[in-house]
Amino acid sequence: QVHLVESGGGSVQAGGSLSLSCAASVDAYSSWCMGWFRQAPGKEREGVASITNRGDTSYADSVKGRFTISKDNANNTLYLQMNSLTPDDTAMYYCAADPPRAYIGVSAPYCRRKAYQNWGQGTQVTVSS
Repeated sequence: QVHLVESGGGSVQAGGSLSLSCAASVDAYSSWCMGWFRQAPGKEREGVASITNRGDTSYADSVKGRFTISKDNANNTLYLQMNSLTPDDTAMYYCAADPPRAYIGVSAPYCRRKAYQNWGQGTQVTVSS
């Protein structure tokens, strides 16, 4: 069963950093694609970053060079390190994963744009100016 739980959100001033975690069940962690998404009030959901089981990554242009996605295989945890935060980064952040053996071999950019079956409950990130 795919189960995802995000943590690590909070409030920070512009220029600060936050690290988000997504604790994944074993089945979720076996997914080829995993990703971080965000949605601000009144805006479309945005694919922030994605990672494949091979370790390939993809980032939205708005976060490139500031955010880093990674996986800790020992702890079945997906991370998003966010540096140089701006008020535009304020949003609810969600991690997402597919069932095991789904979409095997697709590219990291595809992982960041595709729809997912399984989502965490979200964690709020608020950046003040």
